[in-house]
Amino acid sequence: MYQPRIYRHWIKVSDLVSFSVVDRETDLQISAPQNLENEALRAIRTIRAPLEDYITSHPLFLSSLVPCSVETYAPTVVKEMAEAARLAGVGPMAAVAGAIAEAVGKELLACSPEVIVENGGDIWVRSSKTRLIGVYAGDSPFTGKIALEIAPEQTPAGICTSSGTVGHSLSFGGADAVIALSPSAALADAAATAIGNLVKATEDIAPAVEQAQYIKGLTGVTIIKGDRIGLWGNVKLVSL
Repeated sequence: MYQPRIYRHWIKVSDLVSFSVVDRETDLQISAPQNLENEALRAIRTIRAPLEDYITSHPLFLSSLVPCSVETYAPTVVKEMAEAARLAGVGPMAAVAGAIAEAVGKELLACSPEVIVENGGDIWVRSSKTRLIGVYAGDSPFTGKIALEIAPEQTPAGICTSSGTVGHSLSFGGADAVIALSPSAALADAAATAIGNLVKATEDIAPAVEQAQYIKGLTGVTIIKGDRIGLWGNVKLVSL
């Protein structure tokens, strides 16, 4: 079932052109200096086709909740998802939204030096200026009150969110939001899921923050549960 992306207006990009591109299950909001809708649609289809073919011939890749090994000849997006899942200790589909956002973003860099791709709350960004990305954490009092400040030198970067209380993505936890940062959006996506699975109550925040530090390639994490928040790494929060 489609759920409105009510958080999309919280990415501050008044200097860029924002547009949506939808192809079957993939629903992206993209911001760039100019409208690249046609280029983005071609990129989505180019990226999705080999992924879908691989899933058809390897159904375990779709259903597994634990990491899966893949062949050396597997499509690039499949290998990136599998590696992210291995590092985070989750199934490969936990990385799919971030992986697609990053792959589309990289394709669009051929047309634009600055691109932000949002895919169901998972973001890949390449920016020449500091960006504020508002935090959406459901009924938490932090929702709409704080934002992540992302400096240009932190990009390209994946900024991905998992929630046990918001949205339709699979989570075994109860965090209002877990936001993971990494140069790899696939890894940020998988890590957000893995960390989110650990948080069922506020007392789980501290051990989850500690566990996040063992995920190789992760550069920061923000965990929100109710009126409590935990931080680690290269994360800067600002008030809105």
